[in-house]
Amino acid sequence: MYFTTTDIVGYIGSVLILLSFLMKQIKTLRIINTIGCAVFVVYGIMLSFKLPIIITNASIIVINIYYLRKGGKR
Repeated sequence: MYFTTTDIVGYIGSVLILLSFLMKQIKTLRIINTIGCAVFVVYGIMLSFKLPIIITNASIIVINIYYLRKGGKR
């Protein structure tokens, strides 16, 4: 079976996103999820700039960063 570099990037992103949902601590979940989303942004770029992939994952990154910076403050 042959995987392209683009395929590998997509699979890495998928694994990171799935892995993030196994985390018990929300901070860890958001950090791993942010990394996975960043990989998916790269994947979207590698797929000739597929905007639905790029926009969705970039938006999730912004949301994750917002809540990570907010911390425990309410």
